[in-house]
Amino acid sequence: MRLFTIGFTKKDARDFFTALGNAGVKRVIDVRLNNVSQLAGFSKREDLRYFLRAICDIDYLHITELAPTQEMLDQYKKKDHDWAAYEVKFRNLIAGRKIEEKLDKQIFEDACLLCSEHEPAHCHRRIAAEYLRDHWGGIEITHL
Repeated sequence: MRLFTIGFTKKDARDFFTALGNAGVKRVIDVRLNNVSQLAGFSKREDLRYFLRAICDIDYLHITELAPTQEMLDQYKKKDHDWAAYEVKFRNLIAGRKIEEKLDKQIFEDACLLCSEHEPAHCHRRIAAEYLRDHWGGIEITHL
């Protein structure tokens, strides 16, 4: 199974949609907690849903089970800036949610986890993708 990840920050619409189309992505799975008030105009939920379908014929889903809590985000971004601690907390959160049991594995085939962070190293989308790979097996992760 192929699973992609992408962040929209530091990408213009052309680069973003071209990367998804060229990779053969069939579905974008939005893993942001808040997907309606982002800085990039094309990434707001309803606009993104429209653009993905119109430009690339790609489906869109928003799965909040793969998003951190507001409290976790605030703690990391506004207080401690401790990525290692955040990563442990997020892994524990999704483990507690038992996402590997609750989510349908089939929707992740040729899907792309979307968040805002430019690089996956410090983004929860990478952690979520790795968690699913570790629990389901047979997943090849590619960061676009």
